[in-house]
Amino acid sequence: MRRLTPILLAALAVSPASAQSLLNGLFSDHAVVQRDRPLPVFGTAKPGETVTASFAGQTLTAKAGPDGAWRVDFPATPAGGPYAITATTASARANASDILVGDVWLCSGQSNMEMQVAYASDAWSQINNVAPNDTIRMATIEKADSRSPAKDFKKPPAWNPTNKDTIGAFSASCYYFARELQKTRKVPLGLVHASWGGSGIEAWMSPSALRKVGGYDESIEILNLSIKDPGGASRRWGEVIKAWWNAKNPGQEARAPWIGAGTWTAAPRDLGTWERWGVPALADFNGVVWLKTEVELTAAQAAQTATLAIGPVDDIDTTFVNGAGIGATSGAWLDRSYALPTGALKPGKNTIVVSAYDNYANGGMYGDPARRALALADGTRLPLTGWSYQIEPRAGGDPPRAPWDTLAGVSMLYNGMIAPMGPYAFSGLAWYQGETNVGRAKTYAPLLQTFIAERRQGQPADMPALVVQLADYGAFAETPQNSATAALRDAQRRAVAADGHAGLAVTHDIGDPYDIHPTNKQEVGRRLALAARRVAGEAVTTGPEIASATKVGDTVVLRFTQVGGGRLAARGSDRVIGFELCDASDACRWADARIDGQTVVLTGTGAKVRFAWADSPVFNLFDAAGLPAGPFEIAVTP
Repeated sequence: MRRLTPILLAALAVSPASAQSLLNGLFSDHAVVQRDRPLPVFGTAKPGETVTASFAGQTLTAKAGPDGAWRVDFPATPAGGPYAITATTASARANASDILVGDVWLCSGQSNMEMQVAYASDAWSQINNVAPNDTIRMATIEKADSRSPAKDFKKPPAWNPTNKDTIGAFSASCYYFARELQKTRKVPLGLVHASWGGSGIEAWMSPSALRKVGGYDESIEILNLSIKDPGGASRRWGEVIKAWWNAKNPGQEARAPWIGAGTWTAAPRDLGTWERWGVPALADFNGVVWLKTEVELTAAQAAQTATLAIGPVDDIDTTFVNGAGIGATSGAWLDRSYALPTGALKPGKNTIVVSAYDNYANGGMYGDPARRALALADGTRLPLTGWSYQIEPRAGGDPPRAPWDTLAGVSMLYNGMIAPMGPYAFSGLAWYQGETNVGRAKTYAPLLQTFIAERRQGQPADMPALVVQLADYGAFAETPQNSATAALRDAQRRAVAADGHAGLAVTHDIGDPYDIHPTNKQEVGRRLALAARRVAGEAVTTGPEIASATKVGDTVVLRFTQVGGGRLAARGSDRVIGFELCDASDACRWADARIDGQTVVLTGTGAKVRFAWADSPVFNLFDAAGLPAGPFEIAVTP
């Protein structure tokens, strides 16, 4: 690596903060930038300063705007390198060395994209036998949420080449995709990995994108309010939770739990996770449990500001004092501490109610009970004891999540992890997400389409978008039945099918019914690479895709495209399994099926056909290339 000159070292030492932001954090040593189209280089300087930027023998200047933002666009550069990028002003200088030019992919999503090579299948061999490859490089974006678009990354991304010391921390799906793609695309590949396990798609979209989808205006307004008036936002969010409860319990306002009404049962003295209370109804309960305590205050005490500390809550709380929302937090590991303004308390009995929502494993208020207290401004500390509880029935649905919820709120990860990327040039997007949105399939297709459209802003309109369809996980189906996971898969399929520049990696044959995190990421990567090649116009197939369902006499004929090897194949039988025929009222039955060339013929008729419609579907329809037919629901054409 090139040595820094003493002058440059001195400049960096004098103003490290300005040097760090003068070039956007992605322009750091060993970065990969996009080939064959104009290259935006950008950052932040002092407002009005002139910035001189150099790259690949070209020098351009720009004037920083009122907010300090500056940008230049270098001419298109073919694949190659290494180069250096420099930016200089009268007060600062920044330099990024060993820059390669190639294709840059954004890999994003939730935990299955986040899973590292070290935790995927065959990890020891893949890490210890890896051939060093300086032309596949990855930068992982530090996890960060924000209520407004961040200008800088929480931590400057570091680009790492592929070798034994680095590969274990790479996103497995992203890395194996690049490794496979580079077999046919002989250019440097840069991988920008931005994922967060458990995240919903809404967290990765800007407010303007969510407004285009519709239905998010109130959440966005409350999120914006939380920036300037946190207390006001908490009160408004409390009203949203009340509205959710009232919709579930019409005409039952007199027993509203947030005011302490209704029937309550004494809880264990120290609380703790409710699965350990010995209450049969809570032994394996995921949902909302309301927890209540009361505090007596004098008039002088009630006139003060205060801080309410309730410790950690697994997973999510919305907390009320005297019927008003005062805070909501997501994250089982986080201590809750809420500021109470003057007027929140009253002389006499004050009712504190916590709506504790558990959506996985253990739930409840846990930790040291001594940390639960109401601390008054004069230093008085009143312990919170004597808790009681109500169980909220699951019927009617679970509560909405606060707009500032890191993983299930609106725009929080877009603001914290995507916005700081600015106009960095990308070749394509690889997206592996959807588990968190299971149960909301009706809204997922428009969300995914809008999400992809937003990622293409500032990029070529035909930028490839690759989507990993959800793998098999969960219950098998002994009889035809509805499946929220299958519905989400079909929403992914429909969104991709409607986009001429998107590709789908079908994975419902390589998952794990007992683990939502299947470890065969090498095959995920291979199928993503096939999808990328197909979107690019190469003569490859990505697995049988349903094209039509037509009634022919007393049968339904299904026509497929993308059939590898020119024929369909039924594994392990001369009959095809996994098909359902459904009538107009959605009553479905198993359908006998056989292969006829590149079609499947079902015995019987119906209004629609479903295939592989279960959380963990059992099916045997593949093509001669070994790729599975993807799940679908399709209307029958008379």
